[in-house]
Amino acid sequence: MQITNDITFRKLAVFTLFMEKGNIARTAEALGISGVSVHRALHSLEEEVRCPLFHHKGRNLVPLPAAHTLLEYVNEITETLARGLEETRRIAGIDQGRLRIGTLYSLTLETIPQLIMGMKLRRPQLELDLTMGSNQILLSMLDEGSLDAVLISLQENDVDRAHLEVLPLFEDDICLAAPASLTLDTSEPADLRKFNRHKFVSLAEGFATYAGFQEAFHIAGFEPDIVMRVNDIFSMLSLVQAGVGLALMPGRMKKVYESDVQLLPLAQPYQMRQRIAIVFARNREHDPNLLALAAEGRMYARRRLAADKA
Repeated sequence: MQITNDITFRKLAVFTLFMEKGNIARTAEALGISGVSVHRALHSLEEEVRCPLFHHKGRNLVPLPAAHTLLEYVNEITETLARGLEETRRIAGIDQGRLRIGTLYSLTLETIPQLIMGMKLRRPQLELDLTMGSNQILLSMLDEGSLDAVLISLQENDVDRAHLEVLPLFEDDICLAAPASLTLDTSEPADLRKFNRHKFVSLAEGFATYAGFQEAFHIAGFEPDIVMRVNDIFSMLSLVQAGVGLALMPGRMKKVYESDVQLLPLAQPYQMRQRIAIVFARNREHDPNLLALAAEGRMYARRRLAADKA
């Protein structure tokens, strides 16, 4: 016998619950639907099976032996499907007690620790794997499925919003970083044109501040003398502290070497802001672990906004 499209899992679920409750009214109440909808689903299933499943006894439906036989197989199908879905999620790395998060190095100072602490309170048994890298690398790992979510800096068209969910956390200004030993005029924002004789250190291509770095000096009208490119912001900050060169970096890094590195806001033509967000695949928006991360992210964003206004 050919199984038609009209034999749906929804109808089978109504049938299974009716066989358990033995009553249309109780079945309707449990499902949150009308008794008419329950009766219609059972009658439609009976038509598609092409044999009687019930007989009427007054206003009640009484299951025939055929209904009990069908129930055995429906239960078997449901259990098999549940195991199949569980195995599918396991292979995909979803909801297996582990969440793989990618992040920018700079977010490990404050943002990531606060999110992790919140996640541990929400889901104590959840294991968190943390990977650090550039925007480019993290987005690539998210795309290939080796990360479940990433915390990165986003511009307007960096990601495909049709396939990726984006949860904004906060915005941060890019500043000029210089060693504390360097005498600078701090009475006004930094005009990059005045630093054309200085050496610079930079993050490598693919990092959040790289494109902004290039654009800022393009506006300033000169090619910066870059003495070193590095692959993490902490190394760059250490080089600035040691006097190897100046750099452009987000204001949140001020807390690391506050007494050894000075951060100056950029003059208007060069001003840039990083928009930090959590990004994950839209088709996984109902994953319990990602729902917990999103909820914690929203709370963090609200706390951050309140602190900025204070």
